[in-house]
Amino acid sequence: MKQLVLDLGAEPAHSLDTFQVGENAELAHLMHQFAQRASREHFAYLWGDTGAGKTHLLQALAASPASRYIPFDAPAEQFVHTDDVTLYLLDDCDRLSPQRQIDAFALFNQIREHSAYMVSTGPVPPGVLGVREDLRTRMGWGLVYQIKGLSDDEKIAALTQAAEARGLTLSASVLPYLLSHFKRDMRSLATMLDALDQYSLETQRPVTLPLLRDLLLQENQQSEPKE
Repeated sequence: MKQLVLDLGAEPAHSLDTFQVGENAELAHLMHQFAQRASREHFAYLWGDTGAGKTHLLQALAASPASRYIPFDAPAEQFVHTDDVTLYLLDDCDRLSPQRQIDAFALFNQIREHSAYMVSTGPVPPGVLGVREDLRTRMGWGLVYQIKGLSDDEKIAALTQAAEARGLTLSASVLPYLLSHFKRDMRSLATMLDALDQYSLETQRPVTLPLLRDLLLQENQQSEPKE
């Protein structure tokens, strides 16, 4: 049997419309306003657990014109305001090096001076983020939102909708089992759904619990360290 290689680190294309809103309706509305540069607030800080959707939202905003996505390890020149960019998107602020924290502090000041926009992210609220005190203050300038994770029922509903959109029929027990035996963040779950679709086509088998178990076994075998 041909083994299916699961690339669970691959990042799909993101958009604001594919963000699973759940209990984050107010936040989702605000992100649309930032995309249109229509928000009265020019700064927002988003925090939440890994897989909650922070990077999804920033990369979705990066698709809007005159935007710049800035990962924590970006070169220094990315932390400088330029006239052709009106929305700056700073990801994983907790991972900024000491020098990049200085650069980020300067960028916040430049953004305010030029009336541009900024959305930054981290795993915890800015007040307890492990960065310079003056940078924590800047991150709290505007709106601060916790991205609330989806409930299990909401995850199942979102994955069911995604499966229906690609014409994939799932056995009723597949998604509850997947939530209990696999990573629980939506990125990993959606990637596994893609893998199930591909595996079903390759093996000419319907997506049932035995098929999912076979695929999870393959994934576990691939992730085991080689002796």
